[in-house]
Amino acid sequence: MPHLNDSQAFSSFSVDDIERAGSFYGGVLGLEVVEEDGLLNITLGSGAHVLAYPKGDGHVPATFTILNFPVADVPATVDELTAAGITFERYDGFEQDDRGVAHGPGPLIAWFKDPAGNVLAVLDESP
Repeated sequence: MPHLNDSQAFSSFSVDDIERAGSFYGGVLGLEVVEEDGLLNITLGSGAHVLAYPKGDGHVPATFTILNFPVADVPATVDELTAAGITFERYDGFEQDDRGVAHGPGPLIAWFKDPAGNVLAVLDESP
């Protein structure tokens, strides 16, 4: 049996434009982004890494949330991201306020998309 417990596993997702994705994740979201060999290594606040790889015309945006960002104040974070030009998504079946923040069941959460159309979210970090 393989011993994957010792592996430094990471997640990855595709984008249609590496340069635009780098500008978004690094510039708009303020994450540490390193481009190497045409790939983006994105460092999250937890220190974890995710890899964004180019898929060009073959890219199909994820229809599920690929990254969740736990934050102390969801409405304030939504306001900051909105001021940075991000539009928040609305989904049937969720009671969302005028900012796009869903209220229950579960934590406060708001969804938005990266330039490639992949779904991201900010959600309440409290348990």
